[in-house]
Amino acid sequence: MSGRKAAALPRKAYEKELLRLQTELVKLQEWVRASGTRLVIVFEGRDAAGKGGTIKRVAEHLNPRVARIAALPKPTERERTQWYFQRYVEHLPAAGEIVLFDRSWYNRAGVEHVMGFCTKEEHQLFLRQCPIFERMLAEDGVLLRKYWFSVSDTEQQERFRRRLEDPLRRWKLSPMDLESITHWEAYSRAKDEMMVHTDITEAPWYVVESDDKRRARLNMIAHLLSSVPYHEVPPPVLELPERPASTGYQRPPRDLRTYVADHAASLGSREQ
Repeated sequence: MSGRKAAALPRKAYEKELLRLQTELVKLQEWVRASGTRLVIVFEGRDAAGKGGTIKRVAEHLNPRVARIAALPKPTERERTQWYFQRYVEHLPAAGEIVLFDRSWYNRAGVEHVMGFCTKEEHQLFLRQCPIFERMLAEDGVLLRKYWFSVSDTEQQERFRRRLEDPLRRWKLSPMDLESITHWEAYSRAKDEMMVHTDITEAPWYVVESDDKRRARLNMIAHLLSSVPYHEVPPPVLELPERPASTGYQRPPRDLRTYVADHAASLGSREQ
């Protein structure tokens, strides 16, 4: 996997194109809402592959009432006794909604399988049922897009190192994340087997090279926009009304309320 990393994308060019793509995502959102489309976007890949950062940029300017992120915790004891796909079904979108799955039902094909959290029989059952499940979604009119973020072993380890040293991002690391380093080949085999069974015509996998996070974000968003037949929906005509004349309202005295201290005021004095 070495030798594939392209030259780093300049920040200015990245930010300019990201803003343009995010503007198009807002248009996509309004088309989804107006047309009653149901759009599901699955983000999968190894730990530290860049899924979370891409999801953040996709959702940054979208209406959370239309586009929501589904990041499910580990199943409860009750959920463990349900049909495997059941707890994911309740998070699927209704008409006019977008759901971004930060990891998805594919946990069974990766983490659960490699780390022994499911039986071999449960894993094989998943591989048989998953294409059927996704074909059912497609037949019912759901637009399903699946993205696999591919990161090299050296880049993943470097990202883990930076997270360990950064107090703002250390929470992103768990003992299981670090343990994945020692299971690199097992995860590779699991991913390959998953792709063989679930890369279907109705819901193909799209691989995003993610050693360069900026390129990965732009490439993924651009592909998503190109794969959905959206068009710009004219916004409603809005006019700012004139503020009516006062009817005599008077604001209560400030000392009747508890105000937040002006912490920001101290910043100027620190500079001096």
